[in-house]
Amino acid sequence: MSVFASLVGQLADLLQPLFGLSAAAAAIVLFTALVRLLVHPLSRAAARGQKARARLQPRIAELRRRHGRNPEKFQRALLDLHSREKVSPLAGILPSLFQLPAFFVLFYLFSNTTIGGRPNELLGHELFTAPLGGRWTDALGDGGPLGGAGLVYAGLFAVVVAVAAFSYRLTKRSMAANAVLTGAGAGAGGRGGSGSGSGSRGGAAEPVAVPGMGAVAKVMPFLSFFTLVTVAVVPLAAALYVVTSMAWGVVERAVLHR
Repeated sequence: MSVFASLVGQLADLLQPLFGLSAAAAAIVLFTALVRLLVHPLSRAAARGQKARARLQPRIAELRRRHGRNPEKFQRALLDLHSREKVSPLAGILPSLFQLPAFFVLFYLFSNTTIGGRPNELLGHELFTAPLGGRWTDALGDGGPLGGAGLVYAGLFAVVVAVAAFSYRLTKRSMAANAVLTGAGAGAGGRGGSGSGSGSRGGAAEPVAVPGMGAVAKVMPFLSFFTLVTVAVVPLAAALYVVTSMAWGVVERAVLHR
């Protein structure tokens, strides 16, 4: 861990002339950007995978129509389809998984008073008047929500809300384009078929909704707002990483999925 502490310290020294006492905070933002650049190839691969899965939706809908009442057979057919088309259903989570070590490193560095048996000098750095090793509860106890540290957190919360609102719009648009995954089309098709009676008599089974996906579809667009909880409970340095990475990720999604 002392290696990473030294890296953050060196970046802070490099940025000192520009950012003064907030140089360490700027170093964390730069560190986050470097991490995101490293995982960007994975993000591009994830975007390509999502577009490929979107192209497969008519065929997935057909598989669900044929095997929807036999989940095991449907899963085997779905895996076989992904294998033939060289589409990995796990590609979308790889960028997040590869970022976790960086987050936990920052969490550790700014949660311990000693690093490698020596005093942790990083804890003396601040973002404006908020200590990078402090938490929101510390800010509330030191000046309240309108104190110096409280206003820093208010700014971070505002950024999270703005980015989460943009992410909400992106997610809703993406889910509308891939409504077959949520089972939204199944319900409409079922109601239409029962009204006319012609669908089932024609021999074509109605699409089967994926159990639980309707509820997931309602919750998923709001997931980004839960970042507020993370920002509130982790050290400010780790919160900076989370907010910067979140903002980068949303802009990246908008560019890669346009």
